[in-house]
Amino acid sequence: MTDLFTSIQAALGLPNTPIPCTSSGALPCAFAVTDLACASIGVAGQAICDLLHRHTGRLPGLEVDRRLASFWFATSLRPLGWNVPPLWDPVAGDYATRDGWIRLHTNAPHHRAAAESVLGSVADRSAMANKVAQWAAADLEQAVVEAAGCAAQMRSWAQWQAHPQGQAVNAEPLVHFAAGNSARAKPWQGSVARPLAGIKVLDLTRVLAGPVASRFLAGLGADVLRIDPPSWNEPGVVPEVTLGKRCARLDLHDPTDRAIFDNLLKDADILLHGYRADALERLGYGTAERRHLAPELIDVCLNAYGWSGPWQNRRGFDSLVQMSCGIAEAGMHWKQSDQPTPLPLQALDHATGYLMAASAIRLLDTGGSARLSLARTAKLLIENGVGPAAPLRVEDDNDKGLLVEQTAWGAAHRLQVPLKITGTPLQWTIPAAELGSHRAQWW
Repeated sequence: MTDLFTSIQAALGLPNTPIPCTSSGALPCAFAVTDLACASIGVAGQAICDLLHRHTGRLPGLEVDRRLASFWFATSLRPLGWNVPPLWDPVAGDYATRDGWIRLHTNAPHHRAAAESVLGSVADRSAMANKVAQWAAADLEQAVVEAAGCAAQMRSWAQWQAHPQGQAVNAEPLVHFAAGNSARAKPWQGSVARPLAGIKVLDLTRVLAGPVASRFLAGLGADVLRIDPPSWNEPGVVPEVTLGKRCARLDLHDPTDRAIFDNLLKDADILLHGYRADALERLGYGTAERRHLAPELIDVCLNAYGWSGPWQNRRGFDSLVQMSCGIAEAGMHWKQSDQPTPLPLQALDHATGYLMAASAIRLLDTGGSARLSLARTAKLLIENGVGPAAPLRVEDDNDKGLLVEQTAWGAAHRLQVPLKITGTPLQWTIPAAELGSHRAQWW
């Protein structure tokens, strides 16, 4: 785990100091997922400690709980008398082709429609499997992508290293920082208890890394306003990730809504976005336009497959990147299975989310931008081997927080927070809410 901590600390420009981890054990996996959870959460905490040290002269203590970090990388929410909607569309998943495996990501209706425009309409997984089996994996991947859908052929790590996109993203830094065109003049308004008080975060991210980042920032006092387009929904994820945020909708193709968005952007301190590399440009909010509207804006962005190479504008999600870069193939051999075996949870999303949050915190005093990708986080995980074999102690009632969160769906507990910073508790004042349940305005 030392190498994971060291790599992330170096990428963020933080001191290479040990971060204590309590409890023991690891998630069963071909890779060191629990170590990645501890390192990414711990270094995000270190970024806050460094901020407090700069502004107060005192460096708080810090520790991470391995069990709770692992659990939070899956879900923190424990509903009381209700169930979170299913995470996956009924036909999303892995399918055997004529010559290998492919994963179809169909959670969004338009992504399912894209897959069905290539394969034909299906009623269930069995019908989809029959259609997919007639294709070669590479041909089907290309056809679905060209139809504006989301698919990934299973490749090995060696195949990914030889692929032009693998070569491109593997040459990128874990976090690419760039200076802004204007130094930040805003004084720190926080406190030890709420170090991000007074910070406005405009969140344009969706499933799942970006919302993890903004949830973390909200837990430290930031005012987070999430903006979604009118028709977007992600019902299986929203109860988990909207904690601490206000959620509004705007149509950036509508002139009135664009004017509202412009004003929000002008007043924002941090912009988080997970659009493909060319998407904001096509909406008229490219890098130059954002800097013109908000010269001091901290701009933190991610995509799936990296910021260079032929796939830099490709749609992607954690599960697809795991297929592309060799994680699911390595898991298959580790488990001695005949099917793709992904990580036990969406670890690339969660880890990249905490790295995004840490990057934003690092830029608070200087301004500038940071770029990250799921594929580059995958490289970090793959190259750091496997974790300890001892299992985690199973979850029990003592792992739940004492407070009852009155979410939009019903009462729930959250698990206790895995990160402890002396004098700085992570705490959220807004319960999880439906998308579009608030006005598009700053408090």
